[in-house]
Amino acid sequence: MRTLVYGAGNTLVSDEGFGVHLVDYLRRHWAVPEEVELLDGGTLGIMTGYKVEEADHLILVDVIDADGFPGEVRRYGLQELLLDRLPVKLSPHQIGIQEMLSLSALRGRLPQSATLLGVIPASYAAGITLSPPLAAALPVVAAQVAAELAALGHRVTPLSAAPAGPKG
Repeated sequence: MRTLVYGAGNTLVSDEGFGVHLVDYLRRHWAVPEEVELLDGGTLGIMTGYKVEEADHLILVDVIDADGFPGEVRRYGLQELLLDRLPVKLSPHQIGIQEMLSLSALRGRLPQSATLLGVIPASYAAGITLSPPLAAALPVVAAQVAAELAALGHRVTPLSAAPAGPKG
C-alpha cells in the first residue's frame, strides 16, 4: 500500500507555502516507512497527477481561504474534494489540484482515499518564511498527518523516538 503525503504551495508567498514547509518539517522530524512518499508538490498541481495516480491513499496539505483563526486546520475527505462541496476555496493553485483529482477519477486511477488538511493562513505577503501562527502550527499539523498515516496502518515515529541506526 503506497501513501502519498502531498504538500502544496508557493514558498515565495509566506503562508501560501505551508504545505511545502510541512513536508520539509516531516522529513526532519518524523520517520516514515518507505511505502510513504513525502512530496513537495509546490505549485505544480496537475503536473504531479501521475504521483497521485500511483498512490493508494493521498494526504494533501495546503492553505485554504476560510473564516477562522490563522493556523486552524480543517479536514476534508475525497468526496468533498471531488464533488466541489468545500465551503472554501483552496489557494491559487487549487484549480490544478482539483482538476488533477477529477482527471484521475475519469481515468479510473483515483486513490482509494484522499484527505485534505487545510490550514487557514495569516499572511500572503511576499517572503520565504511562515508567519508566527503558521510556523507554530507545523508540529501540530505534522502530528495530524502522522495520525492519518497511523490510521492507514503505517508505522510512523518522531525521529527523537526512532531507533538508532548502526554506528560506524
